[in-house]
Amino acid sequence: MSVAKLKVGMLGGTFDPVHFGHLRSAIEVREALGLDRLHMIPAPQPPLRESPQISAEQRFELLKIGIGDTPGLLADGRELLRDGPSYSVDTLAELRREYGSDVPLIMIIGFDAFLRLAQWHRADTIFTLAHVVVIARPGYQTAWPDALRELVGDREVDSNSTLMQSPSGRLLTLTLPSMMAISATYIRERLSRGESVRYLLPEAVEKAILQYGFYQTSE
Repeated sequence: MSVAKLKVGMLGGTFDPVHFGHLRSAIEVREALGLDRLHMIPAPQPPLRESPQISAEQRFELLKIGIGDTPGLLADGRELLRDGPSYSVDTLAELRREYGSDVPLIMIIGFDAFLRLAQWHRADTIFTLAHVVVIARPGYQTAWPDALRELVGDREVDSNSTLMQSPSGRLLTLTLPSMMAISATYIRERLSRGESVRYLLPEAVEKAILQYGFYQTSE
């Protein structure tokens, strides 16, 4: 397959820790959009969130373990190589340089993050580099802030086929079939109390967490 025919996605997050909600959503997004590659990218210092409990390198290792050999999903540690906060626009610019100007490049974000998109670093540049796909929460409705509505303008489309007609600049809202209600916060709380997290995350990730004592309160 030539590079020009690729469809590439970027899914960033803290992955603190990675769990089945992250991984199942990644698979379903890849299938729904027909992506050849989905880069899952841990953020070392998310600008608009609290600092993660374990290091970026540790979260990246757990992500690699969680993804394993899943086709099309790539654990991408590029943001670990930067100093300071992790800005999606910089990562998108890197991916755009790597894949070229003609490849559809899609940034996937959750609805809560989307509501804050106008506050992101160089938000107006994001649409020049990529499409934005928002993962909707079924039954959850809230008004867009005025700044967000102005940022989005007339970029909304209603189908993946329309989205993929250009390499960047459009917005699509997507509802996934599974939408697992798994919270990394809940997992961390259970681990801190010594409670089971079985079936909330991959068994290999659970084993690594327990082996290294991540998120566990020392007595």
